[in-house]
Order: sequence, then structure tokens, then C-alpha cells
Amino acid sequence: MADHSDAVVAQWREQRPDLDPSPMATFTRLWRAARLVEERQAAVFSAHGLEAGWFDVLATLRRAGAPHRLSAGTLARGLVMSTGGMTKRLDKLEAAGLVARSPDPDDRRGVLVSLTEHGLAVVDRAVEDHLDNEARLLEPLTERERRALNGALAKLVAAWEAT
Repeated sequence: MADHSDAVVAQWREQRPDLDPSPMATFTRLWRAARLVEERQAAVFSAHGLEAGWFDVLATLRRAGAPHRLSAGTLARGLVMSTGGMTKRLDKLEAAGLVARSPDPDDRRGVLVSLTEHGLAVVDRAVEDHLDNEARLLEPLTERERRALNGALAKLVAAWEAT
């Protein structure tokens, strides 16, 4: 089943027969898949009044377990964000009533971030729809194909992160 990626590779083969553009097919597909996933996830998050980045923060706090509280620094590191970027995101989440910030009693300069009751309710509803959406996105694959894809991606990410 030929797709856009195959067309790109074919064009490069024609224009530069001295090169092997086959890796480009994989990366073009990864890029296109990532964009399509982002679009579909954004629609789910938007239905709950969230942005993707907001969901990431709320889900991280929810996964932390009761009392659903982490330091702002821990959140920033876990989400691979700058502290400045995290502050901006937390400002918006706090204004929306989804999180609350309080001084960290163990660190004079630190801030603890907690889910509010409203934030907990929103993320619990959103994660249900998010998981349903992800399951739908994977429906074209068999269970065996899903495991193989997950394993291959895990291997690639581990190798890339080690360098």
C-alpha cells in the first residue's frame, strides 16, 4: 500500500540515485503519524476544556496518587520543560481552577502543585476519553502488530536517549 512517504522516497531516488533515501520513509511516516495523533488528541482534550500541555500536567499529578501533589520542579523535569515554561502553564491551570500552588515546606524557594477537586474531576473524565481515543487510533493494527510496534519504538527511544 503506497503512501506519501513512498512517493517522497521515489522522488529522491529519481533525483539522487547515488543516495539511499529509505530511512526517510520511516521518519516521514513517524512525523505524519505524530501530527495526526496530535490533532486527534487535541480534539479530545478540547472537549474537556483542556490543551494537550494542560492534560500532561493534570495527568502527571493524577498518576502521582493522593494527595496528587508534586513540586513544580519535579513536574518540569518529568515533562521535559523549562521552569519558566512550567510557570506559564501553571499560571493558566491555576486561573482555570484546575490546580493550586502552595509553598513547599521543605524548600523555601519551592512550590508544590496540587490538583483541585475540579482538576481531579476533569482529568478523570478526560483520561477515559483519551484512552478510548488511543484505542481507536490503534484499531487498524492486530494485537501482535501493536506489541511489535511498541517494542520497536521502545528500542529506538532507548537507543536515542542513551546518546
